[in-house]
Amino acid sequence: MHKLLVIEDDAGVADYLRQGLMESGYAVDVARTGPDGHAMAAMGAYEVILLDVMLPGMDGFEVLRRIREHDNTAVLMLTARDRIDDRVKGLSAGADDYLVKPFAFSELQARVAALIRRGHSLLAEQTVLRLSDLEVDLPAHKVRRGGKRIDLTLKEFQLLSLLIRRKGQVLTRTTLAERVWNIHFDTESNMVEVAVRRLRAKIDDAFRLKLLHTIRGVGYVLEDRS
Repeated sequence: MHKLLVIEDDAGVADYLRQGLMESGYAVDVARTGPDGHAMAAMGAYEVILLDVMLPGMDGFEVLRRIREHDNTAVLMLTARDRIDDRVKGLSAGADDYLVKPFAFSELQARVAALIRRGHSLLAEQTVLRLSDLEVDLPAHKVRRGGKRIDLTLKEFQLLSLLIRRKGQVLTRTTLAERVWNIHFDTESNMVEVAVRRLRAKIDDAFRLKLLHTIRGVGYVLEDRS
């Protein structure tokens, strides 16, 4: 299921968007302030972020700027500000699309679907993903580090593929359980921890530079900290 984040302070608009998008088959999270939205964007694995401009705590342009420091998730800006310079500012800051309120919900649906398709196309073009000396060949299901072949199980490969696609982002245990095992996270289970430990043993233990890091109480991130 495609996962979306709505960052909107108006409760009525946020509820309208969440209800409509959920009825369209999306999983939707909502943040009501700029800081909350930025924090959720940094921690969650969202395919599209719907971002209002006028937000308490931090405006949408600043949220977008901070998201773009570490994340290429598609961002659709939603705002009542329809001046050309506002649109240019948003798109120049890294927004992928811009929709002026009020808008037809059908148009919003079409734009969200287009952004998801575009994201999938970009990923499909990137068939070999790299981080430092780690290389993941997606179509061949092959992993190498330092030129050495590493054999992974199917789930370990799916877990590593997700982490390297989102390199630099902290992914929660819930996100990993949903995206790799397609199940809702069971807090009594240590399934994710066990899988990460086995993956780390294969891709990190024999190398001085560690790439797979634990963020205590949150989740995991794959990144080069050298």
